[in-house]
Amino acid sequence: MQIGLIKEATDARVALSPESVQKFIKDKHQVVFEAGAGALAFYPDEAYTQVGASLATRADILQKADIVAFVNPPSLDELKKMKSGAWAVGMFNPRVETDLVEAVKALDITAFSMEKIPRTTIAQSMDVLSSMASIAGYKSVLVAAATLPSYMPMLMTAAGTIPPAKVLVLGAGVAGLQAIATARRLGAKVEAFDVRSAVKEEVKSLGATFVEVEGATEDKAAGGYAVEQTEEYLRKQGELIHQRAAQADILITTANIPGRKAPILIKEATIQAMKKGSVIVDLAAISGGNCEGTENDKTVMKNGVTIIGESNLPATMPFHASKLYGNNVYNFVKYVLKVSPEGLNMEDEIVSKTLL
Repeated sequence: MQIGLIKEATDARVALSPESVQKFIKDKHQVVFEAGAGALAFYPDEAYTQVGASLATRADILQKADIVAFVNPPSLDELKKMKSGAWAVGMFNPRVETDLVEAVKALDITAFSMEKIPRTTIAQSMDVLSSMASIAGYKSVLVAAATLPSYMPMLMTAAGTIPPAKVLVLGAGVAGLQAIATARRLGAKVEAFDVRSAVKEEVKSLGATFVEVEGATEDKAAGGYAVEQTEEYLRKQGELIHQRAAQADILITTANIPGRKAPILIKEATIQAMKKGSVIVDLAAISGGNCEGTENDKTVMKNGVTIIGESNLPATMPFHASKLYGNNVYNFVKYVLKVSPEGLNMEDEIVSKTLL
């Protein structure tokens, strides 16, 4: 099969790194790529040609490739130019881009949305959300540390002792756990909150304190995600988060519920109670944010608190983000081809859930 790689319009990442391209070529596939596809991720064209890929125009890739890989989908007009039966593999953001998804369903192509990979053991190597969340959690702490007007670690100097920064992480999923680990490496004192009791030991193993509110609703069928909570629980949760946030220097919020607006965990009263100079990084900004003051893709200051609503931190680390994403795409395509040798196997969970 011919695998096509196109350049992203507004994202520094690229869907396939030279490493993942080489894997496709070893599997006897042909890979063609658009000039400059990996340039912003620091993968020059020569890195692709050296592993056996060939340059092609964007038009030729869209019209001739059997599989077109991307991070963010090209325009609907470009998707219409893909050949009949071709696969479009990337992140369609189906919960937000509903109009595009409906239009794509009417095209004579097979569209797979990588965000819909189920969170199962067999699908771990294809899970782009986890790959990108890990980067987001890591980078969120670095961004916060660079914005914070004070040190992160405890320092003992001739001029006096500097206490460690206090970091509160809301949500101990992939992003939250990486944020905890990074903040601990930088010497901060870390607390973490999550409605899922199952993550308590993971949080403690990273050296953080687990902040627990009893009475949380949990659902094993939610695929590792949080679920909506009762009014009584939300009241208790809000009180405890308010108390802890008022003492924090850095607050990282990561709470998302698939298919729904992000839950508001930090209200205006909490922002008013926080220290002047403290920093909030809201990783749920794209779905409304966990903080009432969040503005997506903007940094604002309220009452002396900096609120960073950065929705695409993985794109700020495009080299490794592209490496991980490319491996996810390779593992996904290889798997689907294996379980669907004679047409798509709709009995397979990975195939059926990702297919638009």
